[in-house]
Amino acid sequence: MRVLHIAYQQLRRYGQTRVSWAQKLSFGLIKNDHYLQTFSDRDIAAFEAPLGIRDLGVGKANKRLLEMVDAMEPDLVIAGHCDMISNDTLREVKKLAPNCFIAHCNNDPLFVPSNVERIASRASVSDAIFVSTGRRELKQFEGIGARLYHMPNPVEASVEVLDNSRKTDLPIDLLFCSNATKFTQRLEMVGRIKEAVKDQMNFKTYGSFGEAPVWGRDYDRALAETKMGLNLNRQEGDYWYSSARMAQLAGNGILQFTHSGPRFDELLPEESAVYFNDEDDLLAKIREFHFDDAKRQHWASRARQFYHQEMNSRLYAQYIVEASMGIPFSHDYVWARDIHLDGSMK
Repeated sequence: MRVLHIAYQQLRRYGQTRVSWAQKLSFGLIKNDHYLQTFSDRDIAAFEAPLGIRDLGVGKANKRLLEMVDAMEPDLVIAGHCDMISNDTLREVKKLAPNCFIAHCNNDPLFVPSNVERIASRASVSDAIFVSTGRRELKQFEGIGARLYHMPNPVEASVEVLDNSRKTDLPIDLLFCSNATKFTQRLEMVGRIKEAVKDQMNFKTYGSFGEAPVWGRDYDRALAETKMGLNLNRQEGDYWYSSARMAQLAGNGILQFTHSGPRFDELLPEESAVYFNDEDDLLAKIREFHFDDAKRQHWASRARQFYHQEMNSRLYAQYIVEASMGIPFSHDYVWARDIHLDGSMK
């Protein structure tokens, strides 16, 4: 297939990048032998704008995208987080390439009102919508245009290269990285846990409590030194919703603690992720695994094996291609066992 992937590629970060699900999708498409071109809307807008003022280049970026579609003739256009590309432009894409399919991939939570509006808007010009929240939470978008699918956060073998489940001499006992403060109160709990364990373990909280955030290779180095991590969403409870942190921890063999509300126990194997119900439960389980390193290694190893085998970038990319274009699934995708090919619930 000829695939055009519209997503922010972080070109102007010059290596100081965040781990990117969009980049993992591109890697997976290439590994599956699809012909891929990428279009980074934010970067193109800045490159095309007078004096590099990005907002002045939005119109030109939309024009350049249409030029690219005309030249490339894609079979599938995947529009990720690319708010600078208008729905009118995507309608023009359909005119230029009437046989191509358009998919929108959305990796943001539904508890952010503007994201609900974004999904509903893209549904009017897309054939398929993929959201990182479980399918049963997407019923609010049914009947407004596109077919609806859940997508996971995948691991990528060239990104999640560590296996800390094999190691015991790691200096960071517990890790939580975040500098996001909107729509959340999680740092209050993190602060109390940090105080409670300060005499028992090394708990690093990069991005909070006076510790500088880490990006790029600095983030890689932090992960490489870590035994256990907190997978705390800004809000908990949406079915199968988690930030990309879950794949980053699991894929690197780092034991993770995650809230029971999203019901990942219905997706992940037993003895892989550690689920907690409240703060006291979390604190008790952190201490339990800290003082039982063999148990920590066993659970982290099972999570890593599962993610690399069943939730990797190759399967993730092929699922999006197949679901977008209505091609019968070539694999028993563990995250899609509750839906039919057309996205409807079983």
